[in-house]
Amino acid sequence: MTTLLIGTTKGAFLLASDDRQNWRVTGPHCDGWCINHMIAAPDSGTIWAGGGGDWHGAGIWHSTDAGTTWELVKLTTGEMDQWAANDPDFAAMIGWTDAPRPFTNQFKQIWSLGYAHGKLYAGAKPATLLVSTDHGATWQKVDGLTNHPSSDSWNPGAAGLTLHTLLFDPNNEKKMWAGISAAGVFATEDGGKSWDRRNRMSNAEACTEPEYSDPAAPSGGETGHCVHNMVRADVAGDLLYQQNHQGVWRSTDGGRSWDDITDGLPSTFGFPIGVHPDKPDTIWTVPLNGDSAGRFPPDAAAAVWRSQDGGATWKAMRHGLPQEACYFTVLRQAMTVEKAPEVGVYFGTNTGSVFASFDEGESWSEIARHLPTILGVEAA
Repeated sequence: MTTLLIGTTKGAFLLASDDRQNWRVTGPHCDGWCINHMIAAPDSGTIWAGGGGDWHGAGIWHSTDAGTTWELVKLTTGEMDQWAANDPDFAAMIGWTDAPRPFTNQFKQIWSLGYAHGKLYAGAKPATLLVSTDHGATWQKVDGLTNHPSSDSWNPGAAGLTLHTLLFDPNNEKKMWAGISAAGVFATEDGGKSWDRRNRMSNAEACTEPEYSDPAAPSGGETGHCVHNMVRADVAGDLLYQQNHQGVWRSTDGGRSWDDITDGLPSTFGFPIGVHPDKPDTIWTVPLNGDSAGRFPPDAAAAVWRSQDGGATWKAMRHGLPQEACYFTVLRQAMTVEKAPEVGVYFGTNTGSVFASFDEGESWSEIARHLPTILGVEAA
């Protein structure tokens, strides 16, 4: 069975199928919280859903029974806590308790989740990295990243200063990567004690172009610091891809240097990127028409663009996708690639549709519609 974990602005949804032909939707779960990202543990099947906002504060929900019931670990306070503390009737209505929140008001949302080597990680807004060694019951800050020497210069993107991407080396528990908008790519090889900022272009020495007017654009020998999403190919070595505010980039050395592979795409702007679980040179992305041009598919015709040679060439995959008056956006965490005998590629839109392909993007079908704005899609 395939189960997709769908985070939306109005709660968590599960989209399940026994045959990948007929799909059933359950939800909204998590009391209608804004859920930015969901993951499932491959060993236990536990599902986690991270989100929150100004009203609720930040928290992480979990389910140990395939989404039937959910429990919340609330990490920070929100406006509702202030209301409830001063209004007993409101507190009784929502079942509020004055239990302490371990991080008070240090952040307002959980934006990303990751599970590796028995540890659960969470990225927050503003950029904070948390780790749990007891499956999310208790949490600690990873101060090595939060206190990085460059942290005073980190600038928020349009969605704020978000830690939205977490990647891991399955063979080395001390190696991981984080993507922060708009601070760039960071990596650790000592379990989070220290972090390198890795935004250098491979041709940095030859880069003499003046800075662009857009602060997210490449300049001074570095990629734009507004990384939108990042994936790691499951192969020996550290092959990374990122969709940036200003193009698509490839790194063969774990982010120490980046090559621009945008040439052949219809725009430099987009949010998600996906990589084939068994073919490291096969990647997918969803270009949009630009930052200030509406953020919808170029010419209002949807396409997922695929490369089978690591970004040297690209091809538009349109079959089954709307080709007229299409104005949706696919957000940074709203694409996933399912490892299966026939690989599944899925993406969700801000108009509430989920599309799927089981032939590596050659054709697409809409498997769900009319959901709330989709923020994250993961295959359990």
